[in-house]
Amino acid sequence: MQQKITIQNGELNVPNNPTIPFIEGDGVGQEIWKNVQPVLDKAVEKAYGGTREINWIEVLAGEKAFNKTGAWLPDETMAAFREYLVGIKGPLTTPVGGGIRSLNVALRQDLDLYACVRPVRWFEGVESPIKTPDKVNMTIFRENTEDIYAGIEWMQGTPEAKKIFDFLRTEMGVKKVRFPETSSFGIKPVSVEGTERLVRAAIDYALENNLPSVTIVHKGNIMKFTEGGFKLWGYTLAEREYGDKVFTMLQWDRIKKEQGEDTANKHLNEAKKNRKLIIKDVIADAFLQNTLLKPAEYSVIATLNLNGDYISDQLAAMVGGIGIAPGANINYKTGHAIFEATHGTAPDIAGKNIVNPSSVILSAVMMLEYMGWAEAAELITNALCKLYGAGKATADLARFMDNGQSYSTSEFTLLLAENL
Repeated sequence: MQQKITIQNGELNVPNNPTIPFIEGDGVGQEIWKNVQPVLDKAVEKAYGGTREINWIEVLAGEKAFNKTGAWLPDETMAAFREYLVGIKGPLTTPVGGGIRSLNVALRQDLDLYACVRPVRWFEGVESPIKTPDKVNMTIFRENTEDIYAGIEWMQGTPEAKKIFDFLRTEMGVKKVRFPETSSFGIKPVSVEGTERLVRAAIDYALENNLPSVTIVHKGNIMKFTEGGFKLWGYTLAEREYGDKVFTMLQWDRIKKEQGEDTANKHLNEAKKNRKLIIKDVIADAFLQNTLLKPAEYSVIATLNLNGDYISDQLAAMVGGIGIAPGANINYKTGHAIFEATHGTAPDIAGKNIVNPSSVILSAVMMLEYMGWAEAAELITNALCKLYGAGKATADLARFMDNGQSYSTSEFTLLLAENL
């Protein structure tokens, strides 16, 4: 009998035997999943003594789906994710030459998975290009449905592009387009509602996990009404809904103007002393620099889509690479969530049994935590820490480790299961 995860009043109800759909993925996806699934099953069995078990059901997307059904993303797959709420997926091929622009984007848009959540932390033993990777411990909340993911563009030379330019010039008085005949045009929508639900999710996460700050990352100095709006609406939401639980740098700025900087700093220090959540903001380019120079200053990040893409990949590189970076796409209101590998299909190494499975493993850890099965998640995380600390990893990491010992995908996951 299939048991479904449900949601009521914002709370997930997870049965002891939930049905969870999975997409194996393209390229290296197949060899990753067949090795990772037994690790997950063993962790759940060990944590709960057999009283809990995941009922996995495969759903199709990508090349496997196209070859079997003629569709890159069958309706049955979307129906399964809608019905069962929580799922997990490997990397997917992006179709070439029309059709769906990106399968990943299609999944996120169709299920309105507005928060792309990317925790980034360092594992002892993993080689890093920076001196203090242990200070990198951030969780990125990247808006997942607006900004560039809205995909509103017109190619240069088309009648549509000419129409857009003519409207901008004649109706809106725009004079800044330097080469109108050869310009493509794009529009990035950023809404109050989209901003608020993303920032709310970031603040809730920070409060639930007793974290010190949420940083709104934006380019509002240039894009004043989209990214600048994101900053302003985020601050406004924080003050309106969270009151004394937070202290915002917008409050600091108001106090500074009225009573001086010393008084403003006094209020800020009092807020930190009383463990209030600090809400601050920083320009995106400055943030990328600061994460290298002073990463300990940042904890939870709330940002728009394009910024989040850059930020999450840079932070992953700082702790060892995207191969150990997990990811989730979540709608906290409906409960829908898809956890996923953050790397690509890597066709050049597919079938060679050498791919690092850690992105999917750590994404599964996030899934277990989301389900409230923290004990099973902790077993996997602790086992990974143990292996990496001992220099045991797949070749992509082991070759850079002191006394690194290289294992194949299947060998590494077997070793991981033995160390749960």
